[in-house]
Amino acid sequence: MAHLCSANSPKRVHPITTTDQNEFTVGRHPDCSLVIDAASISRRHAAFTYDGTNYYVQDLDSRNFTYLNNVRVDPKGPPQPLKDEDRVKFCDLEYVFRTTDPAPNGGILFVDDDVDTNNSTIMSKVGSKVGVGSAKGSVQLTASPEAKLNALLEINRSLGRALVLDEVLPQVLNSLFKIFVQADRGFIALRNPDGTLVPRWSRTWREDTAETIRVSRTIVNKVMETQEAILSADVMMDEEFNKAQSIADFRIRSMMCAPLLDSLGNSMGVIQVDTVKQSKRFQQEDLEVLLAVASQAGIAIDNAQMHELALRQRVIDRDLELANEVQHRFLPDTRPAIAGYEFFDFYRPAHQIGGDYFDYLQLSDDRVGVIVADVVGKGVAAALLMAKLSAEARFCLASGADAAAAVSMLNRRLCELQLDRFVTAVVALLDSKRHEVSIANAGHMAPILRTKDGQVMEPSSVEAGLPLGIDETLNYSQAKVQLGPGESLTMYTDGLNEAVNETGEYFTIDRIRKRIQATSGLPSVVGDAVIQDVCRFIGQGAQSDDMCLVTLGRLA
Repeated sequence: MAHLCSANSPKRVHPITTTDQNEFTVGRHPDCSLVIDAASISRRHAAFTYDGTNYYVQDLDSRNFTYLNNVRVDPKGPPQPLKDEDRVKFCDLEYVFRTTDPAPNGGILFVDDDVDTNNSTIMSKVGSKVGVGSAKGSVQLTASPEAKLNALLEINRSLGRALVLDEVLPQVLNSLFKIFVQADRGFIALRNPDGTLVPRWSRTWREDTAETIRVSRTIVNKVMETQEAILSADVMMDEEFNKAQSIADFRIRSMMCAPLLDSLGNSMGVIQVDTVKQSKRFQQEDLEVLLAVASQAGIAIDNAQMHELALRQRVIDRDLELANEVQHRFLPDTRPAIAGYEFFDFYRPAHQIGGDYFDYLQLSDDRVGVIVADVVGKGVAAALLMAKLSAEARFCLASGADAAAAVSMLNRRLCELQLDRFVTAVVALLDSKRHEVSIANAGHMAPILRTKDGQVMEPSSVEAGLPLGIDETLNYSQAKVQLGPGESLTMYTDGLNEAVNETGEYFTIDRIRKRIQATSGLPSVVGDAVIQDVCRFIGQGAQSDDMCLVTLGRLA
């Protein structure tokens, strides 16, 4: 796995967790893979990609630029290939790109050792008493009980205030080195959401020591899986450890490794310390202290992670609120004023932003176009397509000779986008002089016409074509109906007929028909009656889909 190492702080190592299906982004936005909270960094500053063989960096049109080996990366150019030890700079913040596991100055390298942890190593369930025999002939070099207590109290105080992960981790290691004066190296590794264990922070006794901490993957995995701490008082005398490459390469004489648990008791990482001097072996009471520290650290790390998630969610919520405001501006805020006619509309997204859409377009004093549409899918993607649909629909309604021509034109323009998404829509053009409505249907529920004598019919059901965005060669047809005094036409999206009550039952189109048939009066009365019926049907259940309804009618 490749890494980005801070040029100013070599211990700050960021694994580039990307595959050929996604990208590793850098910027100020909380959704970025590497969040850099600096004013000079753009919200989405740069991206790293991986094609299965090579890594690449690309500038995302950042305000203060991205540099590769002091050469500016052109945001309009192709992604630039990376090689080991390349220098990547985001504005004035420089990082070193490495294709190997992080090395000098506190780097951590996981080694696949063939280690059996079941026999001579000493293990303890987290929180239980540890029974460990003393190592014969060893000199127990450790901090005094008072120093340990003070260090534990300091950990408790500092971790209680820390809410940022990169503040919590170094505080834990710094405190451990005060407790275990015999420790030469220490590290903390945390599990990523994808399950991989990633080194997050390390420390050596001498800050200027340029060495890699090699860690047995077998030991770490065992600690994670069993939630048991492992202590070896004398690794070189332990037959189960002394052949391990990670132990031999760095002459480790004694080590301790303990799991980090979240608030639910799940393993989320490990903390390990070791020493290379024979006279500085860890003992039973050391492991007990490490377990106490690991318990506090686990809570603090879990709290910091939840805090970071809460901050990210807060930013997302603010973005969604803004998106909701913007989306509502695409919807009409006034209804057409046509003599002898009335219009009623209702719109409620299931979430903060939705994919349903309706609009009015006044074509002349006596002609008005109405569109009701439903973008397949929900959320941000559907809302973005809805925004594009709004602009295209207004253009096509104004340009088309009739409803069929407008829908055919709209279909072609959406097909050109090649979005692999489709939209159901119904367009109605009202000519108030002729009291005639032309209806073109693109895979949508047919509008329901209510006559003055209470009959209901769906005039466009026969002429309905495919949804928009599927076949650019399709020419849509249209149906025409006359509106007499007291008659109305209701258009709606599937959020109404597919509304679900608390028992899992659907509202259905048949219930909509019956409610319209049973309701006489103004279009606003008819439309509101349908909405009230649906809301009563849902009851205390959650709205499962966006709901949109438009009713237009001729006054009696």
